[in-house]
Amino acid sequence: MRRRQMMKRNYRSRKFEFDSMNFFWKYIFPGIFGLIIYTTIRLVNDLPAKARFWERPLWVNAIEILFVFLAAYIINYMLNYFIRRFASDKSRTINGKTILKEFATVLLWLFIIINLTITPMAALTDDGLGWNDVAIIHIIPGLYVLLYFAIVRGNNYLKDYVQQKIRLEKIENDHLQTELKFLKAQYHPHFLFNALNTIYFQMDENIKAAKESIEQFSDLLRYQLYNQHQLVPISRELDYLESYIDLQRKRTSDKLSLTTKFDSRLTEQFVYPLLFLPLVENAFKYVGGKYQIGIEAVLVDKKIRFEAINSLPAEIASSSESGIGLENLKRRLELLYPNKHELVLRKNENSFVAILEIEANQQANES
Repeated sequence: MRRRQMMKRNYRSRKFEFDSMNFFWKYIFPGIFGLIIYTTIRLVNDLPAKARFWERPLWVNAIEILFVFLAAYIINYMLNYFIRRFASDKSRTINGKTILKEFATVLLWLFIIINLTITPMAALTDDGLGWNDVAIIHIIPGLYVLLYFAIVRGNNYLKDYVQQKIRLEKIENDHLQTELKFLKAQYHPHFLFNALNTIYFQMDENIKAAKESIEQFSDLLRYQLYNQHQLVPISRELDYLESYIDLQRKRTSDKLSLTTKFDSRLTEQFVYPLLFLPLVENAFKYVGGKYQIGIEAVLVDKKIRFEAINSLPAEIASSSESGIGLENLKRRLELLYPNKHELVLRKNENSFVAILEIEANQQANES
């Protein structure tokens, strides 16, 4: 109840502020604008001649001020009309030609208003109307009007530019998110194939082990499905990798020599999920020769360094270095860690080395 009352008070306060500002710009500002124009005209016209316009008859000054105020309100209405009209035309291209056309339109209507209000008044009051008066009457209001119009339209152009940039960034972000979903979706078929293949062979040898593998497989799959986008603690990612490595060991040869080393300091840092998985998959897929795999994750200077090394058989297809998993990983790193990662893939004589370094985020909302 108290919260609702507070929201109502805030709404009324904001509405009052908006109404006050609207009243000022609609009714008070044109009068101030007209007074500035009138004062400037009188100073420019009278000072060189050493005249004192305040010593003239009061009715002359009153008529002049009245007509200038009338012209100012009409000019203000005209300006607001064209500002709204130009701003609502989203098809207009912002360039020098467009800006000059807008200025010319405003000046044309300004001179029409001046010649219907101020010019006849100046001709019928005081000492008549000379060419010097005509020039001053047109130039001074023109300068003020163009300055005001330029400020308001410039602000509108800036708002449109910012909104356009925001829309483009949103479109680009949506496109990148779609691409990321597609890249991550490509991991699942490979993962499913390997896991189901392991369980298939276990069914003939050890039903209990097959059931355990199914439970383990379901946990791994759940992690992949429900951690698609957000950052996750590195500890969860490493737990996932340990489960995945354990499942992979069940389908590999008993002679496999596997060593894993995860830095105990890697606990509260945040990473995007499934970035290390392709490196581990690649190591198990192409291990041969001495059947050795080494997997290590350490914290080095606020960076997470992940390394996967596997021995290679005597002969291996050259395409092993550029599988779809590693290619997708490269693209995901470009999207998620632009200029904040380093991926090294190196094939030696008897081994393949994959090293990934990424910046360690300390908060889940960093990206």
